[in-house]
Amino acid sequence: MPPMSTIVVPRASFSIEDPWSVPPACQPVRLLRATDGSAPRLATSVAAYHDAEALTFVFSAADDHIVARHYAHDEPLWEHDVVEVFLAPERLTEYFELEVNPLGTTFDARIESPDGHRGTMRTFLDWTCDGLFAAVRRTVESSGAMTLETVIRIPFASVGGAPAARAEWRANLFRIDRHPELGDEFTAWQPTMKTPADFHVPAAFGVLRFA
Repeated sequence: MPPMSTIVVPRASFSIEDPWSVPPACQPVRLLRATDGSAPRLATSVAAYHDAEALTFVFSAADDHIVARHYAHDEPLWEHDVVEVFLAPERLTEYFELEVNPLGTTFDARIESPDGHRGTMRTFLDWTCDGLFAAVRRTVESSGAMTLETVIRIPFASVGGAPAARAEWRANLFRIDRHPELGDEFTAWQPTMKTPADFHVPAAFGVLRFA
């Protein structure tokens, strides 16, 4: 498994007028193929920052074919295109899963993983991330190149409270891209190195360090 990486999460203001704006202090990370850590076909970068109320992630993803058909909250968004945040504020045996698809549909769940693998994990869909904010913007250049930008803003009150300065939370960031002709691509900030692709590997989570 690759060495554990750290994202320094700066403190910055959130703008509801332009939620996709990335503060200058952020240093975006790139996603790699989840199965082997190689460069993906489609580039994805993610920036993270926080204010007193919430932790915000901004995904910027190149795309060439959008597949998204779920409109209802907590439908199985992973069947189609989606970006995901797995967040473990306290311990790796319990973490939160948050997803947003290109339609702006959301999924949230609390995961208990006592042994750190899918075989014994339990998913609790009755957990709701109160105040979760999601926004998606699609940009198409004159060349035809398309970019999807997705904001996932997670209120601290819904995940146990705000972190102290220099606190460290464990987390991972993911994307699933489905393509009817070119096949599926699974990418991750911290590749889980599992074939077939498996995101539920908490031992692979990286570190979020709050500035």
